[in-house]
Amino acid sequence: MASGKIRIDINSEGIQALLKSAGVEADLRARAARIAAAAGPGMEAGSRIGKTRARASVVTASRKAMKAEAENRALTRALDAGRG
Repeated sequence: MASGKIRIDINSEGIQALLKSAGVEADLRARAARIAAAAGPGMEAGSRIGKTRARASVVTASRKAMKAEAENRALTRALDAGRG
């Protein structure tokens, strides 16, 4: 094994561009859609590119969905659908 030092230079602008890219947003949107579908009716998935990164969320959009989340943790239980 080599005993030399390894130097890594971080390209901050490149990382920032990657975090705000359309590809990352599309991946996050797809994950949020899978979570919303697994959580049941009345869940809405959305995404946007913010100041520093792309974001996605799933929210309850109906009273029935709010009740499902409050009583059965529907969104929490559906999180695994967004993996992979």
